[in-house]
Amino acid sequence: MVYLIIIAIAVLFGPHLWARHVLNRYNRQEYFSGSGIDLARMVLARLNLNEVSVEMTDTGDHYDPAGKTIRLTKNVCGRKTLTAVVVAAHEVGHAIQDQSGYKPLKTRTRMIGTAQKLERIGAIIMVAVPVLAGITRAPSVGILMLVGGFATLCIPLLVHLLTLPTEFDASFKRALPMLTSGSYIPPEDIPAARKILIACALTYVASSLIGLLNVWRWIRVLKR
Repeated sequence: MVYLIIIAIAVLFGPHLWARHVLNRYNRQEYFSGSGIDLARMVLARLNLNEVSVEMTDTGDHYDPAGKTIRLTKNVCGRKTLTAVVVAAHEVGHAIQDQSGYKPLKTRTRMIGTAQKLERIGAIIMVAVPVLAGITRAPSVGILMLVGGFATLCIPLLVHLLTLPTEFDASFKRALPMLTSGSYIPPEDIPAARKILIACALTYVASSLIGLLNVWRWIRVLKR
């Protein structure tokens, strides 16, 4: 039983801790002439992607296909570090996917929209369940609770897993060739850049895995 717990903890927390370690490790020394945002704007101009804008955000680094906007966090991509430059390149990779009509990106956008709606429905169920339980005392309330928990936490994880190839495409078929061919980073930094790009691809999946702990907690509640 102890081994199973250790394995579960490793599976749930391992990807998140590794990704955070990699991003933090290469975000300490500032030695580039420009920040991540500078690189994103430079590459977009070189590729004539004039319809794509770049702006600061507090909600995490991402590319918005609907708004044609790359949004980069100040703490990470406003700096002149390897992490800042590579993370920005990853998001530019998504913009290149969009410009080329990469179908998996469009599919991911639709899936994320559906998942967000299901998350809201799940959240409503979770809020309503305690009230229903107090009024009806019905066993079926437990099933509703499980459905709400699944919709709230499991569906986003499923979406991120299904769209993981899109993240790796942005990292290794778009961003990495762009960084190396454009001489934006020194050759000796390429191995570290690969690690950062893997971390970029795994970020959402890692966060969703940790969220599954709440599903386990709800299942224990239902068994009482």
